[in-house]
Amino acid sequence: MTPDQVAVSRITGGYNSCMNLVGQARLDRSVFEVGSLDDEDPDKAYWQTKSPQERMEALELLRQIIYGYDPATTRLQRVLEVAELE
Repeated sequence: MTPDQVAVSRITGGYNSCMNLVGQARLDRSVFEVGSLDDEDPDKAYWQTKSPQERMEALELLRQIIYGYDPATTRLQRVLEVAELE
């Protein structure tokens, strides 16, 4: 599944149904590029062609890869307080 297909599936499938994108993401290990620090970054032009929604989805994917994704912690935890009658 390409990154564009993942973005489309997230938009059409809803936010919650496709939250765990880490399992769907694939890395193309056949691509390798060496460049100079003085070269213009082609990534900037690529991301400028994407919508803000697609950029946020890519950011969320990176967040999940770095920090992990646990569906149990995606919601606020409830706190139970027991009050005794006097």
